[in-house]
Amino acid sequence: MSNNEPGFDTLAIHAGAQPDPATGARITPIYQTASFVFDDVDHAASLFGLQAFGNIYTRITNPTTAVLEERCAALEGGTAALAVASGHAAQLLVMHALMMPGDEFVAAKKLYGGSINQFGQSFKSFGWQVNWADGLTPADFEKAITPKTKAVFIESLANPGGVVMDINGIAEVCRKHHVPLIVDNTMATPYLCRPIEHGADIIVGSLTKFMAGHGNSMGGYIVDGGTFDWGKDDKFPILTEPRPEYNDMVLAETFGNFAFAIACRVLGLRDLGPAISPFNAFQILTGIETLALRMQRHCDNAQKVAEFLDGHDKVEWVSYAGLKKDPHHKLQKQYMPNGAGGVFTFGVKGGYDAGVAMVSNVEIFSHLANIGDTRSLIIHPASTTHRQLDAHQQNEAGAGADVLRLSIGIENADDLIADLAQALKQI
Repeated sequence: MSNNEPGFDTLAIHAGAQPDPATGARITPIYQTASFVFDDVDHAASLFGLQAFGNIYTRITNPTTAVLEERCAALEGGTAALAVASGHAAQLLVMHALMMPGDEFVAAKKLYGGSINQFGQSFKSFGWQVNWADGLTPADFEKAITPKTKAVFIESLANPGGVVMDINGIAEVCRKHHVPLIVDNTMATPYLCRPIEHGADIIVGSLTKFMAGHGNSMGGYIVDGGTFDWGKDDKFPILTEPRPEYNDMVLAETFGNFAFAIACRVLGLRDLGPAISPFNAFQILTGIETLALRMQRHCDNAQKVAEFLDGHDKVEWVSYAGLKKDPHHKLQKQYMPNGAGGVFTFGVKGGYDAGVAMVSNVEIFSHLANIGDTRSLIIHPASTTHRQLDAHQQNEAGAGADVLRLSIGIENADDLIADLAQALKQI
């Protein structure tokens, strides 16, 4: 067998998977079980004490989920991964492993509306404070860092506006201040962008979206880049101080370059409990097998639709990094040369009322709160996903009153353009 590193398309099908040893089944089985039998008392003790790897309870590990985790780590180029119930669950577990009450983190304002709400509201219950970077440049993030900062959080390709972030530049700031860079790679997926190669330390994402690709399963993932030196100082006691529940084991010393993924599993997932079901893991694995094919079609279709809307007299503006005039086009070519993604926003003339009318008039596009489906989707964020934000926050997040978000599917591009044309005509 060749010693060459397998290509992305090959990894998407084969990474982590082997024929089932018990039956010879080629597809990874659904191990729909709550718990697992131990070999003996010593085996059980070694598992519970983290002296051996294996299955104890599906909330913590499961053979179906393990294949999904290995595949995510391989595709993102990390050392280890953890699959959980949703993208929001992934963000919670990451911060749980990094933060103590009173700690802070810096986040971009260009984020999914649910993340803005989670960071700004729900995380307050844990005593975690978010400081918003007042802009998109590395300097803007550096200004927001304080002595209490424990991480920086960005999206590689921001939802909903399709803004491409300068990952390398922001990573340099993080290294200077010795804080990990967390990148939500949901919108880009590792097919378009592998943030670890550009300096990111931790990847999170929603598996529900493009990775699964069919709108039928919920899931999230965390990938440990294996790049951060947790023991350099005393900022991260969860990883560098003895853990009393594991006989005073120091996770960073014991597990090295995948210690963060272990911490998220044996401290966060174990105690907070947002486990992914084996059936959803199976569905997502099947979806990932066609990720490269689907993402390229999403990008190609989105480019055509964006160019159509950019020339329409009822459209005020289009925010898509694939357009040459877009301010993020240069960064898109740098970080995502295969395409600018399948999601973008545009502003329809007539503001809020015109946006509501638009979603009411489409026929092929489905009006719903999701992205990354094989089907094309449309939503008016100001009245749905970003409704909990005030007008100022909506505008800062790229979800103002006139904004419509499209998630372009893999249908015939001409049919999608015709559907948008007839809907615009009715406004």
